[in-house]
Amino acid sequence: MPGLDAPLVLPSGQTLPNRIAKAATEEFLAVEGQLPGAELVELYRRWAAGGAGLLITGHVMVDGRALANPADVVLQQGTALAPFRRWAQAARSGGGRAWLQINHPGRVVGADMRGLAWSASDVRVEIGRYSRLYPRPTPMTPAQIEEVVDRFATTARLAEQAGFDGVQVHAAHGYLLAQFLSPLTNRRADAWGGELAHRAKLLLDVVAAVRGRVGSGFAVGVKLNTADFQRGGFDEGDAARVVDLLAESGVDLVELSGGSVESLATHGHTADGRTLAREAYFLDLAARIAPGAPVPIMLTGGVRRRPVAEDVLAGGVSVVGMATALALRPDLPGRWLRGEHAEAPAPRVRWRHKVLASAATQAEVRRRLARLGRGAEPGDRFRFRTSLVRELLDRRTALRRYHRWLDTAHTTSPAHTSS
Repeated sequence: MPGLDAPLVLPSGQTLPNRIAKAATEEFLAVEGQLPGAELVELYRRWAAGGAGLLITGHVMVDGRALANPADVVLQQGTALAPFRRWAQAARSGGGRAWLQINHPGRVVGADMRGLAWSASDVRVEIGRYSRLYPRPTPMTPAQIEEVVDRFATTARLAEQAGFDGVQVHAAHGYLLAQFLSPLTNRRADAWGGELAHRAKLLLDVVAAVRGRVGSGFAVGVKLNTADFQRGGFDEGDAARVVDLLAESGVDLVELSGGSVESLATHGHTADGRTLAREAYFLDLAARIAPGAPVPIMLTGGVRRRPVAEDVLAGGVSVVGMATALALRPDLPGRWLRGEHAEAPAPRVRWRHKVLASAATQAEVRRRLARLGRGAEPGDRFRFRTSLVRELLDRRTALRRYHRWLDTAHTTSPAHTSS
């Protein structure tokens, strides 16, 4: 079993200096123009100093007309690269690698966003009375699918130009590529629907297009669900088969996670009733995939103590990912690498309503990220109600700013704008 401090050479030839990664976090810190600003730069400089061998950014949208949140960052044809260069430089300043996570939300777009809500089929998000927060999506045409593939490739090329070491294609957590993978949301009867090989076509086409647009030493990763944790949805058997397909397409690292907005597995709640471990939520499922996988596997979800991280590696996983833990203890990787047994607290809301509890937990984590981005310490006191109310107010401001930008931004297809 490799230690946490062991380097990892990826299929592209890129080397990660250790086996600890900062997994993607939703930061909601975009500034005017949907760009990374000073807070994101400082936040990633802080994480870079924390010792992780790989930093994966929060999701960056490939299409400014389709955002999961009005404070999301966008990188598309015509976007100014200088702010992204500062971001990449900060993320690489500690000696680790920095990858930009690239994403399209598909149907997970707020009904108040005035943007595009595309998906594989016209299946709405179902989360009880909060379903009204999301519009019914429009099934994508072949031309729109081709445009999305091109947008992912364009964003990856721009990320490389900005100085990032790689990209991670987001195909988990119920976003667009995961919507195509799941039989619950993909009811198509054409080349992108039906059996798993067809449902995986969009993801594989995106990976191939990205790999064809960037240099050979530039890393390409994918984030994939171990399972959707919904009855009849994408499951661990599907995940194992997709991992095999991704290995054939030249992927460097597959990160396994789980769940979606309809099944909050990353917060311990599943729609299919399965009980998850309190730490390393998805390790049991990943341990069935990782040992025989033809590509290195990264596992994220609920890791906050060093012995648990070592258990993850012992299960055949190559890289241990952390997200929430590093919002609370940004120096945790370095402390583990020095042999310390430091740990991060587990923020848990004792509310009955799972959706509100999850939203409050996420808002509290993002409050800590904003503090780190301002150069302050994350703090120890949890303020779930205050953080949730503050975030809802901040969203209104971000929504007005996004609408102003959307009215003036150049958002045509990169196929018509790239040189």
